[in-house]
Amino acid sequence: MKKNRFVIGSSLFLIFVFTTCMLPQSLRVMTFNIRLDSPNDGENIWSNRKANFVSMIKFHKADLVGLQEAQKHQIDYIQKQLPEYSWFGIGRDDGKNGGEFTAIFYRKDRFDTLETSTFWCSETPEHPGMGWDAAYQRITTYGKFKDRSTEKTFYLFNTHLDNEGEIARLESAKLIKRKMEMICGNLPLIFTGDFNSFPDSPPYKVITAKPDSNVSLELFDSQFISQTKHHGPSGTFTGFDILAKPAKPIDFIFVRKGISVLSHGTLSDSFDGFLPSDHYAVVVDIIF
Repeated sequence: MKKNRFVIGSSLFLIFVFTTCMLPQSLRVMTFNIRLDSPNDGENIWSNRKANFVSMIKFHKADLVGLQEAQKHQIDYIQKQLPEYSWFGIGRDDGKNGGEFTAIFYRKDRFDTLETSTFWCSETPEHPGMGWDAAYQRITTYGKFKDRSTEKTFYLFNTHLDNEGEIARLESAKLIKRKMEMICGNLPLIFTGDFNSFPDSPPYKVITAKPDSNVSLELFDSQFISQTKHHGPSGTFTGFDILAKPAKPIDFIFVRKGISVLSHGTLSDSFDGFLPSDHYAVVVDIIF
């Protein structure tokens, strides 16, 4: 009897090991508007919340993080505190270190970067400048990654659309989608960002539009194709108000057709009555 139990137990263990090893490995992707370092934020200045911000990324074990509003010294702090990550991106003001970044952080022990680049959301995307009716220069940073654990190759685009210019938001969405069409081929694609747009807005509709004669790329809001119910608040912008109840999101993670979304959540983590940013993070678990 003992021998039979040992044989059965050993067989079950081997089956578990085999099936576990055969399961595709998921990726955890996060988008997070960091909120630039502003002296006008009172108790919410960066120096008071930077440790909490880093703690969130570390605790939630993100594999890939698209940041918005990140200034170089903020990025340097995050990198120092999270040495297991590497990052890439450029400042929107001068294409170097000036102004805000749409930086992408990634686990350097898991991913190789095969290509990285940034373009401006304007009529002259290869050069610094404001587009259309925008109040600020806006950029999109993207990277081509190879996942060492699965050998899968994919793209991640990260952006921050203008907060004032309605035309700029719409035209930027069109531009980004055209760029994706040109750059990504048939590879899997993830699109993170602060879009300053609600789900019923023209930019959102452009991003999630069905393929037509101009663009054959199809993107989906990860929340609505998640295999598990959405977790967390409905909206994503709080202005640092811990009691805020934002009704609609403006931060999204979109994915290309063919990517399975296992879970989707908006993270409202707080620390002793304070929030690490004026936006909530959005996080998804996906497999290709």
